[in-house]
Amino acid sequence: MSARLTTLPSGLRIVSEANPQLRTAALGAFVAAGSRHESGEEHGLSHLLEHMAFKGTNRRNARQIAEAIEDAGGDLNAETGVEQTAYFARVLGEDVDSALDVIADILTDSRFDTEELDREKNVILQEIGAVEDAPDDLIFDLFTAAAWPDQAIGRPILGTRESVGGFNRGAIDAYLRRRYRAGDLVVAAAGAVDHDALTARAEALLATVGADRGEAAQPAAYRGGEIMVKKRLEQTHLVFGFEGRAILAKDHDAAHVFAAAAGGGMSSRLFQEVREKRGLAYSIYAFHWGFSDCGLFGFYAGAAPKDAGEVGRAALDCLAEAAEGLNEAEVERAKAQLKVATLTALESPAARAQQLARQTFVYGAPLALDDMMARIEAIGVEDVRQAGAAMLRSAPTVAAIGGVGKALDATATVRRLSGG
Repeated sequence: MSARLTTLPSGLRIVSEANPQLRTAALGAFVAAGSRHESGEEHGLSHLLEHMAFKGTNRRNARQIAEAIEDAGGDLNAETGVEQTAYFARVLGEDVDSALDVIADILTDSRFDTEELDREKNVILQEIGAVEDAPDDLIFDLFTAAAWPDQAIGRPILGTRESVGGFNRGAIDAYLRRRYRAGDLVVAAAGAVDHDALTARAEALLATVGADRGEAAQPAAYRGGEIMVKKRLEQTHLVFGFEGRAILAKDHDAAHVFAAAAGGGMSSRLFQEVREKRGLAYSIYAFHWGFSDCGLFGFYAGAAPKDAGEVGRAALDCLAEAAEGLNEAEVERAKAQLKVATLTALESPAARAQQLARQTFVYGAPLALDDMMARIEAIGVEDVRQAGAAMLRSAPTVAAIGGVGKALDATATVRRLSGG
């Protein structure tokens, strides 16, 4: 198997990987337009567009959109992220053309009926309420807001009640004209697909999408800080974080391995020390998120309010010790986990299509499997230690919900990491 990439004169890119052993295919249209591309007045509009995608076009009503895919046994979905919005389907190989026709119809000819728009805005308000009722979700919205204050990248993807309630057809049309451009669009497919046929079909169906690219998002400026929300809960939810690495940064991969080695699994230092040895938290894990020009590294923990301070101190000590003394076995274990995660995507057409689109956006073309494995293998112990130490030297970001009285704030975090 090998991926193929075609770039049309408009800037539209089609990337696919055929697997002759499969009878099904996954395909999608991936747009480089997410929550960080929104102005203040547009906050939540990318997500609203995703919701409105299946509500009707000039050719199909909402039911006909669903039936066009489901009558063939497939499924259709969409999702919004910080830097991308995706519309994708899973179907039999012989139904790829039909599925792409539906996706293109959604992208180029949605009606955005006023009644449907009002209905879907209300659905999103319920979704916002659900996040507010789930502290283990809400904590991450608070965390990014503290890391990137007053910036689009730090705002919740869903928007707010006020911003969502104010959207109208004019706002949607203006955003589509500005952001949904051929140069920011990748059609990706994997499984039972024919690249040449897919390219010809995409070129015909998406000919009306404006050429060139939209404006770049405002550069992210990591600040760090803290948000503490006192609330009567059984647990205190904590996220401690630091400035991470952008996807193309030379130490991005090492930073990712550091997060996995320090807190990515049951054998990691965080899990073993905080949960297994001390029994302070049911859930604790580290993460590293890489974006186009920035990143975030940190850990989440949920603990009894009386233990919130001890959890923070123990976890920070673990990270500091890991940056000094991660050993060969720990790093090799984390690299093995990364290899398995990478290879697993190759076994799922849906995951592979998403991987192809992401790599095309980031690197300009999909990566060969040997290159992906070589990048992981090249990461050394000292690379990982240095990446971890560098991240821990940045200004901390602390977010907490629940009984926050004993939780460490940003100042206490700096003091702990400096040995105070």
